[in-house]
Amino acid sequence: MTRVLLTGFAPFEGESLNPSWQAVRAAAAEPPAGIEASAIELPCVYGASIAVLRAAIEEVRPEIVVCVGQAGGRPDITVERLAVNVDDARIPDASGAEPIDEAIVPGGPAAYFSTLPIKACVAAVRAAGLPASVSNTAGTFVCNHVFYGLAHLIATELPGVRGGFVHVPYAPEQVVDRSQPSLPSEAVTRALREIALTAARTRTDIRVAGGATH
Repeated sequence: MTRVLLTGFAPFEGESLNPSWQAVRAAAAEPPAGIEASAIELPCVYGASIAVLRAAIEEVRPEIVVCVGQAGGRPDITVERLAVNVDDARIPDASGAEPIDEAIVPGGPAAYFSTLPIKACVAAVRAAGLPASVSNTAGTFVCNHVFYGLAHLIATELPGVRGGFVHVPYAPEQVVDRSQPSLPSEAVTRALREIALTAARTRTDIRVAGGATH
């Protein structure tokens, strides 16, 4: 059994739900064969989110960590390639904090690459009949904050752990009054199961095009 920690976020910016937590909770409740999954909800708050993540890692002692967040406006499941060392908030977090151009880890590397097989994960989700792609930016909000915090923990304290970040679209009930793409929670849950299983089985990523022109 491979121990996998899945994290999602609490709602933010006035939303009543966060599709990342809906899907993470469901995926952990019924993980694929060979996976022992745990789920934790992170606050959408700079600083506190990394503290909760660290505590969950210490409790679960996972081999793989997949953090998941909402990317409203994106049409597909996006597996993130890179976390950057900057907090630059366009909107306040759930506590009202709005950092601008602040380092997540002062003196830390400018960026970290995901240690998940990101292209193999995308291929697995697509093979399951769901839309997916590689993303080269996790933004500069709390999602990137958590991704960088996780990557820094792995690089400095947890060499035996692999981890990364996945963004998911809005849930359908979030877009009934606005023209935005969405995916049902059941589809996102299936995608996360595929990603967890692929990460557990795959040490070396596949070599296929996954870049972008802009």
